[in-house]
Amino acid sequence: MDIDKAYKLISQKIVTWLHDLIRLLPNFVLAAVVLAIGIFIAGQIRKVAAKVVKRFSSHTSLNNLLTSIIYILFIGITLFTVLSILQLDKAVTSILAGAGIVGLALAFAFQDMAANFISGIFISFRSPFKTGDIVKISDYMGKVEEVNLRDTVLRTFQGQMVIVPNKNVFQNPIENFSMLGKRRFDLSVGISYGDDLEHVKAVTLNAVKNLPGLCPENETTMFFQEFGDSSINFIIRLWVDSPEQPAFLQVGSDAIMRIKKAYDEQDIMIPFPIRTLDFGIKGGVSLSEMSQVLK
Repeated sequence: MDIDKAYKLISQKIVTWLHDLIRLLPNFVLAAVVLAIGIFIAGQIRKVAAKVVKRFSSHTSLNNLLTSIIYILFIGITLFTVLSILQLDKAVTSILAGAGIVGLALAFAFQDMAANFISGIFISFRSPFKTGDIVKISDYMGKVEEVNLRDTVLRTFQGQMVIVPNKNVFQNPIENFSMLGKRRFDLSVGISYGDDLEHVKAVTLNAVKNLPGLCPENETTMFFQEFGDSSINFIIRLWVDSPEQPAFLQVGSDAIMRIKKAYDEQDIMIPFPIRTLDFGIKGGVSLSEMSQVLK
């Protein structure tokens, strides 16, 4: 008797399953068609997206990442549509809820990494610099060696490799010395109070005239700035036709040598700092009285 009941129960279950399978057979066919069409459309969208993204970014890793995200997004939409056709709405709801919880947990666990990653994406689109540019980021100045999605690698002029997180790059001012293709060298000089300023200006500008390495379309300028303790100080601005550090330093060195030589020939004095000691202030003795006491 028990065997007969079990047999009837199993038979009823199998018949029910077959009935449901036959009833859902059109849905299976439709789901297979939708899946095939969805995969095909996702592939075509991926190719179009790759061409569009290349117009806005030259970063290969970023381009591949964005096209992959777009492809996976359309594949996901296709899969959810297939599950809905198969009347698996509860499964769809569970998957979405699970994905939301996992995404929230990952966001809290890797928030710094995510911030650097997102900053790298924005940097790639903005392109404030490229590999080979001379930049200053925060307290670091050097040549850009690599621009990754997570960090930017600089080689300083002292030869050290500095890895800067992209979050710091994105949130801080960036000085790009290569963008203009030239750099300005500001040289501060002080001359004696006894020299004629107009003569000093003429001699100084003539000394650096036709200096090798200067940018021909930018004029060299000179401005007197202040009355110093022992000198009148001025600044001379020289535009170097290359952003590279060796050329920049060489122009500054040549300018100093030429100005010093011209001043020596014209008897223009670059004074040493002068300090006057007065011993006669508030009850003290003057320097002449002190010399008499010593005698």
